Amino acid sequence: MELKESPIAEAGMLIRRPLADVFEAIVDPAITTKFWFTHSSGRLDEGKTVQWEWRMYGVSTKVEVSEIVPNEKIVMQWSDPPTTVVWTFTKMPGDITFLEVRNFGFAGSGDEQVKQAVESTGGFSLVLAGAKAWLEQGLTLGLIGDRHPKGISAE
Repeated sequence: MELKESPIAEAGMLIRRPLADVFEAIVDPAITTKFWFTHSSGRLDEGKTVQWEWRMYGVSTKVEVSEIVPNEKIVMQWSDPPTTVVWTFTKMPGDITFLEVRNFGFAGSGDEQVKQAVESTGGFSLVLAGAKAWLEQGLTLGLIGDRHPKGISAE
């Protein structure tokens, strides 16, 4: 299948917390581990490479941060082969933040790229829902760990 345009995974969520709090939740692994990955080798900083782990799945990935504009944007590359992830933080009235994430640059055939984009959209939707629950209500929903329980086939 030949694609006319490369697929892009996109997800967004309104989070009723100040911009700086939402931004910090993505760059500070002490917060991010409440709703996404289980372990990190460090904080996200421009030009830095960190390792993220999802120990319940025995999976990890290298994350290279190419750009950070505090409280506005994070650009990173991750996975193998690498794709680009862009986080955009938009201040809304009343100390509310709209957080959007876009993931693109998928490799493989057209069908493989589309499959990766669909999976990424679903994954980032769960990440944003988990971030919303944690930041607004202090709830750890376990969405990422519960997405692929043992004994359930991926196919």
